[in-house]
Amino acid sequence: MNKVIIIGSPGSGKSTFARRLREKTGLPLYYLDMIWHRADRTNITPEEFDSRLQKILEKERWIIDGNYLRTLEMRLQACDTVFLLDHPVEVCLQGAKERIGTRREDLPWVETEFDEEFRQWILDFPNDQLPRINELLEQYRDGKEIHIFRSREETDEFFWIVDSMCELR
Repeated sequence: MNKVIIIGSPGSGKSTFARRLREKTGLPLYYLDMIWHRADRTNITPEEFDSRLQKILEKERWIIDGNYLRTLEMRLQACDTVFLLDHPVEVCLQGAKERIGTRREDLPWVETEFDEEFRQWILDFPNDQLPRINELLEQYRDGKEIHIFRSREETDEFFWIVDSMCELR
């Protein structure tokens, strides 16, 4: 596990999972939101985003946190491990609500409200994004280690297993 992508709905816990994985593996962590968004809530150009992402993909080791469906295929081609957090919509909505007002290392500003557009994106994720994600995962399955977690308990269990393996060494 040297090149890892973490994908899933907003609010599913991708960034928390990514930080826990960084702690266990020592892999450098890159947040796509930190690349795409500027602190003033504007975005860089898609060309600049792609260029920055390509530089990360060329490195020997990394964790990349974020969906950005437009560039998912590029990341799937480069990675060796995928974690998809496919949690229920209600869990994702709650996760997104709980982070309002919290400073985070994965976003260049503090969210002050749970706006309706973002809420709707989470509600639409299972129908608008997940089918394409699953199609790409199937297409790039060979040679990849793919983990799909359908609950927060499954993600916790994964880290429990990792911790247990580390204790055996």
